[in-house]
Amino acid sequence: MDIEGAGGAITGGLIAGAVEKPTGHAGEAGHGVCSDCGAATSGNFCANCGQATHVHRTLLHLGEELLHGVMHFDARVWRTLPLLAFNPGRLTREWVEGRRTRYVSPLAIFLFTLFVMFFALSFMPQPSAPVVLAGDIQEQRQELLEAERGLAEARTDAASDPSGMADMGIKAGEALVAQKRAALARLETEQSQGRADGLKPGSWQASIKDIASGDDVSGGTTKLKVMGHEADKDDHGFGATVLKKLQNPDLALYKLQQTMYKFAFLLVPFSIPFLALLFLWRRGFTLYDHGVFVLYSLTFMALLLMVIVLARTINGPLGGLVTAIGVAAIPVHVFAQLKGAYSLSIFSALWRTVLLLFFCNIVIGLFVMAIVYLGLGH
Repeated sequence: MDIEGAGGAITGGLIAGAVEKPTGHAGEAGHGVCSDCGAATSGNFCANCGQATHVHRTLLHLGEELLHGVMHFDARVWRTLPLLAFNPGRLTREWVEGRRTRYVSPLAIFLFTLFVMFFALSFMPQPSAPVVLAGDIQEQRQELLEAERGLAEARTDAASDPSGMADMGIKAGEALVAQKRAALARLETEQSQGRADGLKPGSWQASIKDIASGDDVSGGTTKLKVMGHEADKDDHGFGATVLKKLQNPDLALYKLQQTMYKFAFLLVPFSIPFLALLFLWRRGFTLYDHGVFVLYSLTFMALLLMVIVLARTINGPLGGLVTAIGVAAIPVHVFAQLKGAYSLSIFSALWRTVLLLFFCNIVIGLFVMAIVYLGLGH
Protein backbone atom coordinates (compact mmCIF):
# COMPACT_ATOMS: atom_id res chain seq x y z
CA MET A 1 0.00 0.00 0.00
CA ASP A 2 1.30 3.45 -0.92
CA ILE A 3 0.89 5.48 2.27
CA GLU A 4 1.72 8.73 0.50
CA GLY A 5 -0.86 7.91 -2.16
CA ALA A 6 -3.50 7.31 0.50
CA GLY A 7 -2.57 10.55 2.22
CA GLY A 8 -2.75 12.32 -1.11
CA ALA A 9 -6.24 10.98 -1.78
CA ILE A 10 -7.48 12.22 1.59
CA THR A 11 -5.78 15.55 1.04
CA GLY A 12 -7.34 15.82 -2.41
CA GLY A 13 -10.80 15.17 -1.00
CA LEU A 14 -10.31 17.80 1.66
CA ILE A 15 -9.02 20.29 -0.90
CA ALA A 16 -11.98 19.60 -3.14
CA GLY A 17 -14.33 20.08 -0.22
CA ALA A 18 -12.61 23.35 0.65
CA VAL A 19 -12.72 24.64 -2.92
CA GLU A 20 -16.41 23.86 -3.22
CA LYS A 21 -18.17 23.98 0.11
CA PRO A 22 -20.49 20.97 0.24
CA THR A 23 -24.06 21.46 1.28
CA GLY A 24 -24.09 18.47 3.62
CA HIS A 25 -26.95 17.93 6.06
CA ALA A 26 -28.06 20.48 8.58
CA GLY A 27 -29.70 18.04 10.93
CA GLU A 28 -32.83 19.07 12.76
CA ALA A 29 -34.18 22.57 12.30
CA GLY A 30 -32.98 25.00 14.91
CA HIS A 31 -34.31 28.34 16.04
CA GLY A 32 -32.80 31.21 17.92
CA VAL A 33 -29.32 32.62 17.41
CA CYS A 34 -26.55 31.43 15.07
CA SER A 35 -23.65 29.99 17.06
CA ASP A 36 -21.19 31.46 14.58
CA CYS A 37 -22.22 35.04 13.71
CA GLY A 38 -24.94 35.62 16.30
CA ALA A 39 -27.65 36.52 13.79
CA ALA A 40 -31.25 35.51 14.43
CA THR A 41 -32.21 32.24 12.73
CA SER A 42 -35.51 30.62 11.86
CA GLY A 43 -34.57 27.61 9.72
CA ASN A 44 -31.98 24.96 9.09
CA PHE A 45 -29.32 27.46 8.02
CA CYS A 46 -28.28 30.95 9.07
CA ALA A 47 -29.40 33.52 6.50
CA ASN A 48 -26.35 35.66 7.28
CA CYS A 49 -23.37 33.26 7.14
CA GLY A 50 -24.87 29.99 5.91
CA GLN A 51 -23.91 27.82 8.86
CA ALA A 52 -26.25 25.03 9.92
CA THR A 53 -28.28 26.02 12.94
CA HIS A 54 -28.11 22.52 14.39
CA VAL A 55 -24.47 21.84 15.32
CA HIS A 56 -23.60 18.13 15.58
CA ARG A 57 -21.26 17.04 18.35
CA THR A 58 -21.15 13.27 17.93
CA LEU A 59 -18.33 10.97 16.89
CA LEU A 60 -20.57 9.46 14.22
CA HIS A 61 -21.01 12.85 12.59
CA LEU A 62 -17.25 13.41 12.64
CA GLY A 63 -16.84 10.22 10.60
CA GLU A 64 -19.60 11.38 8.28
CA GLU A 65 -17.78 14.66 7.67
CA LEU A 66 -14.54 12.81 6.91
CA LEU A 67 -16.32 10.50 4.48
CA HIS A 68 -17.97 13.48 2.82
CA GLY A 69 -14.69 15.33 2.54
CA VAL A 70 -12.83 12.36 1.06
CA MET A 71 -15.55 11.01 -1.22
CA HIS A 72 -17.35 14.30 -1.86
CA PHE A 73 -20.44 12.16 -1.61
CA ASP A 74 -23.62 14.06 -2.37
CA ALA A 75 -26.30 14.20 -5.04
CA ARG A 76 -24.34 16.63 -7.22
CA VAL A 77 -21.79 13.94 -8.01
CA TRP A 78 -24.44 11.72 -9.53
CA ARG A 79 -25.72 14.62 -11.62
CA THR A 80 -22.24 15.66 -12.72
CA LEU A 81 -20.63 12.35 -13.69
CA PRO A 82 -23.27 11.14 -16.18
CA LEU A 83 -23.20 14.51 -17.96
CA LEU A 84 -19.41 14.53 -17.90
CA ALA A 85 -19.36 11.14 -19.63
CA PHE A 86 -22.27 11.43 -22.07
CA ASN A 87 -23.09 15.13 -22.48
CA PRO A 88 -19.97 17.13 -21.56
CA GLY A 89 -20.96 20.08 -23.72
CA ARG A 90 -24.14 20.69 -21.76
CA LEU A 91 -22.30 20.36 -18.44
CA THR A 92 -19.67 22.89 -19.51
CA ARG A 93 -22.21 25.33 -20.93
CA GLU A 94 -24.48 25.23 -17.89
CA TRP A 95 -21.59 25.85 -15.50
CA VAL A 96 -20.32 28.78 -17.58
CA GLU A 97 -23.80 30.27 -17.81
CA GLY A 98 -24.24 30.19 -14.04
CA ARG A 99 -26.44 27.12 -13.43
CA ARG A 100 -24.04 25.66 -10.89
CA THR A 101 -25.78 24.57 -7.72
CA ARG A 102 -26.68 21.12 -9.08
CA TYR A 103 -23.13 20.25 -10.26
CA VAL A 104 -19.69 19.74 -8.75
CA SER A 105 -17.38 22.57 -9.73
CA PRO A 106 -14.79 21.77 -12.44
CA LEU A 107 -11.85 22.62 -10.19
CA ALA A 108 -13.12 20.51 -7.30
CA ILE A 109 -13.85 17.43 -9.38
CA PHE A 110 -10.56 17.81 -11.28
CA LEU A 111 -8.47 17.97 -8.10
CA PHE A 112 -10.30 15.13 -6.45
CA THR A 113 -10.16 12.91 -9.55
CA LEU A 114 -6.41 13.43 -9.90
CA PHE A 115 -5.74 12.42 -6.33
CA VAL A 116 -8.05 9.42 -6.55
CA MET A 117 -6.38 8.38 -9.82
CA PHE A 118 -2.88 8.37 -8.34
CA PHE A 119 -4.22 6.71 -5.21
CA ALA A 120 -5.89 3.93 -7.23
CA LEU A 121 -2.90 3.42 -9.52
CA SER A 122 -0.65 2.94 -6.50
CA PHE A 123 -2.61 -0.24 -5.67
CA MET A 124 -2.37 -1.70 -9.16
CA PRO A 125 -0.03 -4.72 -9.40
CA GLN A 126 3.15 -4.10 -11.29
CA PRO A 127 3.62 -6.10 -14.50
CA SER A 128 5.97 -9.02 -14.11
CA ALA A 129 9.39 -8.41 -15.58
CA PRO A 130 10.33 -10.61 -18.53
CA VAL A 131 13.34 -12.86 -18.11
CA VAL A 132 16.17 -13.27 -20.57
CA LEU A 133 14.85 -15.71 -23.16
CA ALA A 134 16.80 -18.57 -24.63
CA GLY A 135 16.15 -17.02 -28.03
CA ASP A 136 18.18 -13.96 -27.05
CA ILE A 137 21.15 -16.12 -26.20
CA GLN A 138 20.74 -18.14 -29.40
CA GLU A 139 20.65 -14.95 -31.43
CA GLN A 140 23.79 -13.71 -29.71
CA ARG A 141 25.54 -17.01 -30.43
CA GLN A 142 24.62 -16.72 -34.12
CA GLU A 143 26.08 -13.20 -34.23
CA LEU A 144 29.25 -14.51 -32.58
CA LEU A 145 29.58 -17.25 -35.22
CA GLU A 146 29.19 -14.69 -38.00
CA ALA A 147 31.82 -12.47 -36.40
CA GLU A 148 34.23 -15.42 -36.08
CA ARG A 149 33.58 -16.38 -39.71
CA GLY A 150 34.37 -12.84 -40.78
CA LEU A 151 37.59 -12.86 -38.73
CA ALA A 152 38.67 -16.15 -40.35
CA GLU A 153 38.07 -14.68 -43.80
CA ALA A 154 40.08 -11.59 -42.89
CA ARG A 155 43.01 -13.76 -41.76
CA THR A 156 42.84 -15.77 -44.99
CA ASP A 157 42.93 -12.56 -47.01
CA ALA A 158 45.88 -11.33 -44.94
CA ALA A 159 47.88 -14.46 -45.77
CA SER A 160 47.63 -13.69 -49.49
CA ASP A 161 48.16 -9.93 -49.11
CA PRO A 162 51.84 -9.09 -48.62
CA SER A 163 51.10 -5.35 -48.32
CA GLY A 164 49.70 -5.75 -44.80
CA MET A 165 46.55 -3.73 -45.54
CA ALA A 166 44.40 -6.60 -44.30
CA ASP A 167 45.81 -6.24 -40.78
CA MET A 168 43.26 -3.49 -40.09
CA GLY A 169 40.45 -5.88 -40.98
CA ILE A 170 41.89 -8.50 -38.67
CA LYS A 171 42.02 -6.06 -35.75
CA ALA A 172 38.45 -4.92 -36.38
CA GLY A 173 37.31 -8.55 -36.60
CA GLU A 174 39.07 -9.47 -33.38
CA ALA A 175 37.47 -6.53 -31.58
CA LEU A 176 34.02 -7.52 -32.85
CA VAL A 177 34.50 -11.14 -31.81
CA ALA A 178 35.61 -10.06 -28.32
CA GLN A 179 32.60 -7.80 -28.07
CA LYS A 180 30.17 -10.55 -29.05
CA ARG A 181 31.79 -13.05 -26.67
CA ALA A 182 31.49 -10.61 -23.78
CA ALA A 183 27.84 -9.93 -24.58
CA LEU A 184 27.09 -13.66 -24.81
CA ALA A 185 28.87 -14.34 -21.52
CA ARG A 186 26.88 -11.59 -19.84
CA LEU A 187 23.56 -12.94 -21.08
CA GLU A 188 24.41 -16.48 -19.96
CA THR A 189 25.52 -15.24 -16.55
CA GLU A 190 22.37 -13.19 -16.10
CA GLN A 191 20.21 -16.14 -17.01
CA SER A 192 21.93 -18.53 -14.62
CA GLN A 193 22.99 -16.32 -11.71
CA GLY A 194 21.28 -12.98 -12.15
CA ARG A 195 22.83 -9.55 -12.44
CA ALA A 196 25.56 -8.25 -10.17
CA ASP A 197 23.46 -5.18 -9.32
CA GLY A 198 20.55 -7.34 -8.13
CA LEU A 199 18.14 -6.27 -10.89
CA LYS A 200 16.09 -8.92 -12.62
CA PRO A 201 17.56 -9.79 -16.03
CA GLY A 202 15.37 -8.54 -18.84
CA SER A 203 13.35 -6.23 -16.60
CA TRP A 204 12.66 -2.63 -17.51
CA GLN A 205 14.82 -1.55 -14.57
CA ALA A 206 17.78 -3.48 -15.95
CA SER A 207 17.22 -2.08 -19.45
CA ILE A 208 17.01 1.51 -18.19
CA LYS A 209 20.15 1.12 -16.10
CA ASP A 210 22.07 -0.39 -19.01
CA ILE A 211 21.05 2.51 -21.27
CA ALA A 212 21.87 5.08 -18.61
CA SER A 213 25.24 3.40 -18.03
CA GLY A 214 26.01 3.52 -21.74
CA ASP A 215 25.91 -0.26 -22.14
CA ASP A 216 24.04 -1.86 -25.02
CA VAL A 217 22.67 -5.41 -24.90
CA SER A 218 24.94 -6.32 -27.78
CA GLY A 219 27.95 -5.37 -25.71
CA GLY A 220 28.59 -1.99 -27.30
CA THR A 221 28.04 1.48 -25.94
CA THR A 222 25.18 3.86 -26.48
CA LYS A 223 24.24 7.39 -25.54
CA LEU A 224 20.88 8.43 -24.17
CA LYS A 225 19.14 11.46 -25.63
CA VAL A 226 17.79 13.75 -22.95
CA MET A 227 15.52 16.56 -24.17
CA GLY A 228 16.81 16.02 -27.70
CA HIS A 229 20.51 16.16 -26.79
CA GLU A 230 22.94 13.27 -26.43
CA ALA A 231 24.10 12.98 -22.85
CA ASP A 232 26.99 11.11 -21.32
CA LYS A 233 27.25 10.12 -17.69
CA ASP A 234 30.68 11.76 -17.49
CA ASP A 235 29.38 15.10 -18.72
CA HIS A 236 27.99 17.88 -16.58
CA GLY A 237 24.67 19.62 -16.72
CA PHE A 238 21.03 18.58 -17.00
CA GLY A 239 21.60 15.49 -19.16
CA ALA A 240 24.27 14.11 -16.84
CA THR A 241 22.01 14.70 -13.83
CA VAL A 242 19.21 12.72 -15.45
CA LEU A 243 21.59 9.86 -16.29
CA LYS A 244 22.78 9.69 -12.69
CA LYS A 245 19.18 9.52 -11.45
CA LEU A 246 18.44 6.70 -13.93
CA GLN A 247 21.22 4.60 -12.38
CA ASN A 248 18.56 3.79 -9.78
CA PRO A 249 15.51 3.13 -11.99
CA ASP A 250 13.03 2.44 -9.18
CA LEU A 251 13.94 5.65 -7.37
CA ALA A 252 13.79 7.60 -10.63
CA LEU A 253 10.32 6.20 -11.37
CA TYR A 254 9.19 7.08 -7.85
CA LYS A 255 10.43 10.64 -8.26
CA LEU A 256 8.64 10.95 -11.61
CA GLN A 257 5.41 9.61 -10.11
CA GLN A 258 5.58 12.02 -7.20
CA THR A 259 6.33 14.91 -9.54
CA MET A 260 3.38 14.03 -11.76
CA TYR A 261 1.23 13.77 -8.65
CA LYS A 262 2.26 17.23 -7.46
CA PHE A 263 2.35 19.08 -10.78
CA ALA A 264 -0.50 17.50 -12.73
CA PHE A 265 -2.30 20.85 -12.52
CA LEU A 266 0.23 22.20 -15.06
CA LEU A 267 -1.87 20.52 -17.73
CA VAL A 268 -4.47 23.26 -17.23
CA PRO A 269 -2.31 26.36 -17.94
CA PHE A 270 -0.57 24.45 -20.74
CA SER A 271 -3.90 23.64 -22.40
CA ILE A 272 -5.86 26.89 -22.08
CA PRO A 273 -3.79 28.98 -24.57
CA PHE A 274 -4.11 26.34 -27.29
CA LEU A 275 -7.86 26.12 -26.79
CA ALA A 276 -8.10 29.92 -26.86
CA LEU A 277 -6.36 29.92 -30.27
CA LEU A 278 -9.28 27.99 -31.73
CA PHE A 279 -11.67 30.81 -30.78
CA LEU A 280 -9.34 33.77 -31.27
CA TRP A 281 -11.64 35.51 -33.78
CA ARG A 282 -14.89 34.70 -31.99
CA ARG A 283 -16.14 37.07 -29.33
CA GLY A 284 -18.10 36.08 -26.27
CA PHE A 285 -15.71 33.42 -24.97
CA THR A 286 -13.26 34.17 -22.18
CA LEU A 287 -10.29 32.34 -20.74
CA TYR A 288 -12.54 31.35 -17.85
CA ASP A 289 -14.82 29.49 -20.29
CA HIS A 290 -11.83 27.71 -21.77
CA GLY A 291 -10.58 26.86 -18.29
CA VAL A 292 -13.89 25.20 -17.39
CA PHE A 293 -13.74 23.23 -20.64
CA VAL A 294 -10.18 22.05 -19.95
CA LEU A 295 -10.90 21.06 -16.34
CA TYR A 296 -13.93 18.96 -17.21
CA SER A 297 -12.16 17.41 -20.20
CA LEU A 298 -9.08 16.46 -18.18
CA THR A 299 -11.32 15.00 -15.48
CA PHE A 300 -12.97 12.73 -18.03
CA MET A 301 -9.57 11.64 -19.40
CA ALA A 302 -8.37 10.80 -15.89
CA LEU A 303 -11.49 8.73 -15.20
CA LEU A 304 -11.11 6.98 -18.55
CA LEU A 305 -7.48 6.13 -17.74
CA MET A 306 -8.52 4.60 -14.43
CA VAL A 307 -11.14 2.43 -16.16
CA ILE A 308 -8.60 1.26 -18.75
CA VAL A 309 -5.94 0.40 -16.16
CA LEU A 310 -8.50 -1.42 -14.02
CA ALA A 311 -9.74 -3.45 -16.99
CA ARG A 312 -6.21 -4.40 -18.06
CA THR A 313 -5.42 -5.44 -14.50
CA ILE A 314 -8.49 -7.67 -14.24
CA ASN A 315 -8.21 -9.37 -17.62
CA GLY A 316 -5.83 -8.97 -20.56
CA PRO A 317 -8.30 -9.43 -23.45
CA LEU A 318 -10.91 -7.34 -21.65
CA GLY A 319 -8.30 -4.67 -21.08
CA GLY A 320 -7.43 -4.62 -24.77
CA LEU A 321 -11.09 -4.20 -25.71
CA VAL A 322 -11.63 -1.43 -23.15
CA THR A 323 -8.44 0.29 -24.32
CA ALA A 324 -9.63 0.27 -27.93
CA ILE A 325 -13.02 1.66 -26.91
CA GLY A 326 -11.37 4.28 -24.72
CA VAL A 327 -9.04 5.47 -27.47
CA ALA A 328 -11.98 5.75 -29.86
CA ALA A 329 -14.02 7.60 -27.23
CA ILE A 330 -11.48 10.39 -26.78
CA PRO A 331 -12.09 12.26 -30.09
CA VAL A 332 -15.85 11.62 -29.79
CA HIS A 333 -15.89 13.14 -26.31
CA VAL A 334 -13.82 16.16 -27.38
CA PHE A 335 -16.11 16.71 -30.38
CA ALA A 336 -19.27 16.48 -28.25
CA GLN A 337 -17.89 18.84 -25.63
CA LEU A 338 -16.79 21.42 -28.19
CA LYS A 339 -20.07 21.30 -30.04
CA GLY A 340 -22.23 21.57 -26.94
CA ALA A 341 -20.13 23.96 -24.86
CA TYR A 342 -19.61 26.54 -27.60
CA SER A 343 -22.82 25.90 -29.61
CA LEU A 344 -20.88 25.06 -32.78
CA SER A 345 -22.01 23.55 -36.03
CA ILE A 346 -20.86 20.03 -36.88
CA PHE A 347 -18.20 21.29 -39.29
CA SER A 348 -16.87 23.94 -36.86
CA ALA A 349 -16.68 21.40 -34.05
CA LEU A 350 -15.06 18.80 -36.32
CA TRP A 351 -12.10 20.86 -37.52
CA ARG A 352 -11.55 22.25 -34.03
CA THR A 353 -11.52 18.70 -32.70
CA VAL A 354 -8.78 17.72 -35.14
CA LEU A 355 -6.66 20.74 -34.22
CA LEU A 356 -7.29 20.30 -30.50
CA LEU A 357 -6.16 16.67 -30.62
CA PHE A 358 -3.00 17.82 -32.39
CA PHE A 359 -2.48 20.48 -29.72
CA CYS A 360 -2.93 17.79 -27.08
CA ASN A 361 0.26 16.10 -28.32
CA ILE A 362 2.13 19.38 -27.87
CA VAL A 363 0.69 19.85 -24.39
CA ILE A 364 1.66 16.30 -23.40
CA GLY A 365 5.18 16.90 -24.73
CA LEU A 366 5.51 20.12 -22.71
CA PHE A 367 4.15 18.37 -19.63
CA VAL A 368 6.57 15.44 -19.95
CA MET A 369 9.49 17.83 -20.37
CA ALA A 370 8.41 19.73 -17.28
CA ILE A 371 8.01 16.53 -15.26
CA VAL A 372 11.42 15.19 -16.30
CA TYR A 373 13.05 18.52 -15.49
CA LEU A 374 11.31 18.93 -12.14
CA GLY A 375 11.61 15.27 -11.14
CA LEU A 376 15.07 14.28 -12.39
CA GLY A 377 16.82 17.48 -13.37
CA HIS A 378 17.89 18.56 -9.86
